[in-house]
Amino acid sequence: MSVKVSRKLSGSLEGALAGGGDPASSPLYVFGPFLHLIVVAGVAQVTFGATIWLAVFTVFMVAAMYRQVMRWITDGSGGSGLCEEEFGSWAVKINAGITVIEYTLTFLVSMTALVTFIADRFPVLNDTFFGFQHRVFLAICLSFLTCWIVNRGPRVSVRVFGPATAAVLFLLWILILATIHKTGFHLPDFNLRAFSLSGPESGLGETIPPSYLHFTLAGYARILALVTGIEVFANLVAAYSGSREERSQKAFGSMLIVMGTTAMSMLVLGPMILGHTNALDAHVSVFTQAMDYLLPPWASYAGTLVGVVVLLSACAAVTQGIQNLALGLRFRHYIPASLGERNNYDVAGLPVWIMAGAVSLCYLLFGTRESTYLALYAAGVFVLLSMTGWAATKRLLRELKAEFLPVKFYGLTGKVIAALLTSAATVVIFIERFFDGAWSYALLVPVLYLYFGHSRRRLGPPADVHDWFGRVMTGQGYVPQIWYDKIKRKEARIDRIVIPLNGTAAAEQILPIARTLARSQDAHISLLTVNEDKKLDETPLSEYLNAVKRSLRDDGIQTGFRILSGEIAATIDRHAMSVKADVIAATTGVSTGVKMLASGSIVCEVIRKTLVPVLLVRRSDHWRNRYSAFKNLLVALDGSEAAEHVLPYIRTIAQAFNSKVTLLFVAEENEDEEYRNKIKPYLHDVAEVLGKESINATTLFLAADPARTILNVCREHDIDLLMMASHGRGGTERPNVHLGSVTEKVIKETECPVFVVPLTRSDQ
Repeated sequence: MSVKVSRKLSGSLEGALAGGGDPASSPLYVFGPFLHLIVVAGVAQVTFGATIWLAVFTVFMVAAMYRQVMRWITDGSGGSGLCEEEFGSWAVKINAGITVIEYTLTFLVSMTALVTFIADRFPVLNDTFFGFQHRVFLAICLSFLTCWIVNRGPRVSVRVFGPATAAVLFLLWILILATIHKTGFHLPDFNLRAFSLSGPESGLGETIPPSYLHFTLAGYARILALVTGIEVFANLVAAYSGSREERSQKAFGSMLIVMGTTAMSMLVLGPMILGHTNALDAHVSVFTQAMDYLLPPWASYAGTLVGVVVLLSACAAVTQGIQNLALGLRFRHYIPASLGERNNYDVAGLPVWIMAGAVSLCYLLFGTRESTYLALYAAGVFVLLSMTGWAATKRLLRELKAEFLPVKFYGLTGKVIAALLTSAATVVIFIERFFDGAWSYALLVPVLYLYFGHSRRRLGPPADVHDWFGRVMTGQGYVPQIWYDKIKRKEARIDRIVIPLNGTAAAEQILPIARTLARSQDAHISLLTVNEDKKLDETPLSEYLNAVKRSLRDDGIQTGFRILSGEIAATIDRHAMSVKADVIAATTGVSTGVKMLASGSIVCEVIRKTLVPVLLVRRSDHWRNRYSAFKNLLVALDGSEAAEHVLPYIRTIAQAFNSKVTLLFVAEENEDEEYRNKIKPYLHDVAEVLGKESINATTLFLAADPARTILNVCREHDIDLLMMASHGRGGTERPNVHLGSVTEKVIKETECPVFVVPLTRSDQ
């Protein structure tokens, strides 16, 4: 069997290369705006060191805080997930809204820093074409290229961008060692005057406002962009292999590799850049000047190339963060399933393309200078970090009350310090940068907050799967209640089948399998043609249906027919209810002359509207789509009570055809190890229940994209009927819609018949 299972990140180094582009590249662009501020003001000798040390201390405290976050939250939602668990949905909506903005801004800053690096060597990019600088078009092209690569999965991203992150880490350490060799080992001074309310004096002995403290904090606000990458590693926890603890350890190790290099760069390279570059040079960035000073010309140009590629890597890292955040938010029902749906490479592709369009629009409207976006960039970071800090404090305080341990007390002290520090930084940044763009959060965050809230109301809260399995796994085995309910009331019998036809051979592809099912159940078939808006002459339609009716009666099947008018899906459902049908059987992808019957539109609409199970075959030249002996059944379960509504129909069909039944569960990547471990005995218990009914049932457990895996298993196991509920834990996207994204994708692409059991509102 060769069902594809996505390959996860295996270790800390691999994770650092996959997700470290953003924090590793931050020294490349944070020094410029920071030094320009303090050099122009003439306060660099006093405030520089204090700002650097304050930033490094912040990195240390925030990293320690995120060690706990990585232990607690492993589904990819990071700080937003912790905030939801501790404060409720309002917090996760604010946190997720700011995270979306922050990742987009990280992409903007990294890409604009990239084109600045290139323009340092090729000034022609600063020329204009139809009012836009050439660098704008370069940024747009590189943005879409990066997003295309990232949407091909984390393994491809590691191969393409991993070497870049490794190269920049190598470059930074080369520059650190070159600095020590050329200028000696000098750490930044820590001058207490940097926190003074007095300021530098003019040549006339007068103090020039504002104070040293103002510039210390203003520089701190500009340089703190380097901390934003920490959240990336929290979102990458879901991409590692292993148990919860192993994944958290690997993610933290990745963060230490990258953030340790970043901190050393700030401490060692910082003083050298201050002393040997010109921050007022508008044509060449200070980091390029530093490389020119420390390295031979060829190595300096190679460093520029490394900087360019690693900034692409930074863009890729936050793009992966967007993907994982989308999966986490979908899992928690804050965005529709379509936004978190995995593509063929097991990643959420649509949010990435949305971001690519958004950043391209920003380049066109606001240009490609990193200083344009740094104000917004820094502002959001510390709102996120402060919320996460207080959520972590609340979690540890609760744990400490339950069990007092010295290590937890020390951890709580550290989290309080981190929360206070990040909260203070938030206030400083918004005061300092409010009129530079930080005000826009007051507009953007409420919009995203309302959107997340709207999605949550439509989808409803996610099922508490751990509570669910806590119930079902107690006692001696597990028997689905729906099994007893359906059998006792005999609701799973198939006595009447409705078949929509339109006179085409394509629509008749459903007839062989419907005939086989009807004979096994001694069921009545009701043929139906919907004359949409009475556009067709009913006389030839009646002759056609009579011919089909005679052929079915020749097989000993009781058959009748009706010709009705109206909207197709609604009419099919209305007729099925009026004749008390047990199954609607139809061919997908059949043209009605105006619409496509069941071609990803009408078939989905029928399933959304009806309460009747639907048997589907896809219009195809493949024989398996038209014929079935019902000998090899695949049942897709996801651990929810909703998915179990298909189980009673297994008994009906499997006993009639002496079928072999395979129970399939596909674990999504944001489901933790504890949940997966509970699924396996659950599947075995369901198989045991089926065995007591003399049904040969086996189980199959896989971890990959659900829809694609179901399709692969159908092909590779020669399945001749796939059975599934119309949705399970994925929920619905609108109050009266009962079709999940997995079901819809399977219906459109399957190569075997599908039996879909829709759910009533009470079932949900």
